[in-house]
Amino acid sequence: MRLPADPATPLEDEPTLSDVGRPVVVLADATTKLERRIIEAWVQRQPNADQVTDVISIRPSRRRNLGQRTDPRLHARLDRGDDPWVVPVRVAWLPNERNGRRSVSLTDILKLGDPRDPDPVREHVILAKFPHRVRVVTGVGASAAELHAAHDASVEASTFNDFVTRRAHRALERAERQLRGNRYKVPKFLHEEILNRSEFRDGVMRLATEIGLPPELALARSRYYLREIAASHKPFVIDLLANFIHWVYSQGYGEIRYDTDQLTQIAELGQQYPIAFLPSHRSNLDRLTLQFLLWENDMPPNHTAAGINMNFFPVGPMIRNTGAFFIRRSFKDNELYKYVLRAYLDYLVENRFPLEWYTEGGRSRSGKLLPPKLGMLSWVSDSIMRNKAEDMYLIPTSIAYDQIMDVSDYATEATGGAKDKETASWAVSKIMSLRARYGNIHVRFAEPVSIRKELGADGIDEDHLDLQKLAFEVMYRISQVTPITPTAVVSIAILAARGRPVDATHVTDAARRVTGAIIRSDLPTTEAIRFDGESATADILQQLADHGSLTIDAAGPVSRYHLTPKQAIEAAYYRNTVVHFFVPGAIAEIALLHSDSDAGVEGFWQEVDQLRDLLKFEFFFADKTRFRHDIIDEMDAIDRNWRTHLAGDRSALLLSSDLLRAHWALLPFLEAYLIVASQIATHGFDGDRKQFITDCLETGNAWLAAGRVSAGESVAKPLFGSALDLAVNRGIPDGSAEEKQRFADSLGDIVAAARRIGELAEGVDRLA
Repeated sequence: MRLPADPATPLEDEPTLSDVGRPVVVLADATTKLERRIIEAWVQRQPNADQVTDVISIRPSRRRNLGQRTDPRLHARLDRGDDPWVVPVRVAWLPNERNGRRSVSLTDILKLGDPRDPDPVREHVILAKFPHRVRVVTGVGASAAELHAAHDASVEASTFNDFVTRRAHRALERAERQLRGNRYKVPKFLHEEILNRSEFRDGVMRLATEIGLPPELALARSRYYLREIAASHKPFVIDLLANFIHWVYSQGYGEIRYDTDQLTQIAELGQQYPIAFLPSHRSNLDRLTLQFLLWENDMPPNHTAAGINMNFFPVGPMIRNTGAFFIRRSFKDNELYKYVLRAYLDYLVENRFPLEWYTEGGRSRSGKLLPPKLGMLSWVSDSIMRNKAEDMYLIPTSIAYDQIMDVSDYATEATGGAKDKETASWAVSKIMSLRARYGNIHVRFAEPVSIRKELGADGIDEDHLDLQKLAFEVMYRISQVTPITPTAVVSIAILAARGRPVDATHVTDAARRVTGAIIRSDLPTTEAIRFDGESATADILQQLADHGSLTIDAAGPVSRYHLTPKQAIEAAYYRNTVVHFFVPGAIAEIALLHSDSDAGVEGFWQEVDQLRDLLKFEFFFADKTRFRHDIIDEMDAIDRNWRTHLAGDRSALLLSSDLLRAHWALLPFLEAYLIVASQIATHGFDGDRKQFITDCLETGNAWLAAGRVSAGESVAKPLFGSALDLAVNRGIPDGSAEEKQRFADSLGDIVAAARRIGELAEGVDRLA
């Protein structure tokens, strides 16, 4: 029996066809006969219906009926000479409203698919029973003369009918977003629009000649590469995955905390310029967190750069449908692939589709921010310098966690274990591991960075120095908004004990001193951190123990806490997420003990500069002027007359500090550097990085057993990697035996100074 769906019945919020005083041609974007009838009935209800001379079908924007094409009469009608006004019209099908939002839920999977793209039978059901979910949408119109002029000036190598059809689709997408929301702002016909550009096709033909490929084969390969690379957003999957993300993260985390005012400002910026989110990368949840946050706030989904290794079933198709685009690990010699990738990014930049990539390349295994990779930044900066957009703003983004589900895996890898391969079973196991409680997730946004302003009129220089400066500025801004968590403070407190078992009272006292420095320096925190009593400390210690990151000895009258070498690396991960805030003070402490006392203030600053240079592969420092101000602030906090006391007892000057930090903030890094320097001095470095770091692990473990290393977190692959980078940068492996030994000896002296600060702290119990 036929359902009583009446397309002639007026719908809610129907648009009105403007009286333009000329003939009107309606372009009907209709997938089914019912949609066509709804559009025709809407036309008949218009006060100026007599002005509508034609209702012409165009190729449907919904991809179900791929055989349908734009009515070939369109071109002839618009060439008739009466210059009609052309208005695109479509029917929009809306989901049910839930909690004030019209989006798809997981239950819609059981209801025959996407309610925004119903099949013909379901259309009749919706129109008959839920007519409030059906809307007529009109796009901004244009005259036939304007369309002909735009086609003549277009860079597209397409017929007039195809050009008008794509323009109609874009106008309708913009109009329909007023109903659906900005979270569905996605490119609908990206492939056609890129592949039909004259500029693109000419470039492919030029490359075909240069690399000796037949033109048709080059075009076929370019189409293949674009399919391999490009994201293919599907609103249905976007909604389903958003619901799934909420379910996943809520298994282990309480909530995602962020500043809605910041997001509003970013959304407004994205209306004017293309933007790119550059988040820190510490967990597999990073992308999901940011994706859900944007969806929840009705912001367009990002186009996220992903490694081709993530393109495995079912994860690959799912994340491609929600915005991930895939880039090969290596394509250095594939000029055609590079050309297609550049064209894809140009298209996204031109059309202000937001981007996202992880400039560190991969997840941090140490907790610190990693040195930035310049690949994606170079590509999008090149688009701006070629005037694909007036400017682009980078959004430095910090994603922090009270506790991190991956931290045990990172410690395993840091001590020589293998990295788990990303597979479907791996993804399931990660979701299952979220059944424990990990606190909350915290997202912070730093001040946006203008590419045009940072690179200037000259653009990218030959050595990419300006690009490196831009990347480092982004990373520095991320570091400055990364919030300090209570877990990080407790981790600092227990690591400062350097392997000694401690009770909750000791940890609480130490944590209180760290908190005092945080408050004095007005550092960002996830919450108002206070350790007024032992209960808050005990709760965090118990959580760490529950996750295997801490050992509790409850045999005596008072529970005592200590770390195994692997657990020390896990605790160090939390410390390292925020240790950069304490590094200037730690450098000042070492400079006090290690600089030449006869050189006075000048010698102190010389030592500070040398330590800053030594650690440049570990931390993102402010420029030298800002950095010196930071050092002065730290020294003034110890004693405002510190300059006049440099000629006296410097240990006494240090002992007047409320918080000594070099032994926990820098000593683990310096000890790792000493292991690498000693390995180079003793055995050299033949270029086999993997074997060299394996050898450093063996040496480091031997030193740890012999007491030559004071903390287990010093013996870790990520730290050895940074130390090796520094040594290679300085040319140490290629130097003479004397130069290698001199480098190792100089590090030994600095390590001794940091250990001496630990002894001073232990003597007066200042975070010892």
